[in-house]
Amino acid sequence: MPSIDPLNQTIPPASFSGGPELIMHIGLGFMSSRTLLSAVDLGVFTKLAGKPMSGTELSKQLGLHPRGASDFLDCLVALGLLERSGQIYSNTAETDFFLDRKKPSYVGGMLEMASARLYPFWGSLTEALRTGQMQNEAKHGQGNSFDALYADPDRLRDFLRAMTGLSMGAAKRIAQKFPWQNYKTFADIGGAEGGVAAQIALKHPHLQGILFDLPAVMPHAEEYARSMNTHEQMRFLAGDFFKDPLPQVDVIVMGHILHDWDLAEKKRLIAKAYEALPAGGAFIALDCVIDEERRKDPLPLLISLNMLIETQGGFDYCGADCCAWMKEAGFRETRVQYLLGPDSMVVGIK
Repeated sequence: MPSIDPLNQTIPPASFSGGPELIMHIGLGFMSSRTLLSAVDLGVFTKLAGKPMSGTELSKQLGLHPRGASDFLDCLVALGLLERSGQIYSNTAETDFFLDRKKPSYVGGMLEMASARLYPFWGSLTEALRTGQMQNEAKHGQGNSFDALYADPDRLRDFLRAMTGLSMGAAKRIAQKFPWQNYKTFADIGGAEGGVAAQIALKHPHLQGILFDLPAVMPHAEEYARSMNTHEQMRFLAGDFFKDPLPQVDVIVMGHILHDWDLAEKKRLIAKAYEALPAGGAFIALDCVIDEERRKDPLPLLISLNMLIETQGGFDYCGADCCAWMKEAGFRETRVQYLLGPDSMVVGIK
């Protein structure tokens, strides 16, 4: 057997074959990410939703310099985000549905926020891992991420749209999979524009709902409900879910809320939900729930790392953890139900 020089290990161990493709794919993954985010920023998919175009025409409409235009567009093809027939580019079925700004199915709001905020902040992940400190606006004395967002009307609108896009698929599954026929009222706590509430209301017209969020959100939520034709089923209540009592309804929903907070704050919110519900009422926590072995799906773990960067103490969690917190609060029955992508709902019955 050939000897291996420890200073120049050119012979790979027998335990694997092939090259370092996986390592390089992950290590340089920021390049693919930045290419997609730039395409969303430029409106590539919205332009192509109108009609397929040649590279020359599309580049002109997007204002691209000739030097990088063809590499950029062909990279989107190679990534599976565009199709090309000859010299004509078009959207894939997925990008046409999810990344055309003119369609209600648009999820690019989250990607726009990732481009504007999260992408540069993640450059400081190493520092976050060493210090445990946020790496967002708070790092530069601008308050926490929510303070910065709510102080800027344009950024708040973008953030709310992003939350709607992020939650849309899971919202439809909640509307389908939860036994709403057994209940009459619900409240979406910290519901942003009301994407989750709207899908529940559309699927179950017998329900009456409340959207509970901070005062600055209310005009956006009311506008969204009118656009979805759910405004007659919804009531809008301004408040702070830490300072104010939660609405007394049959079902309380918190979508991507618990993961923003540390363990004590998570338990406090769960306890407040328990207090507000009647006997037999239900609490639904929607989040990017980590698999119990913490090894199968990297996305919820990446989202949890994002909480390290974005929040003072937030983290994502396994379903069994949340069930235990609910039991501690007094919920007699709990379950975890997978929804879509990285999202699951943890349900507690009082």
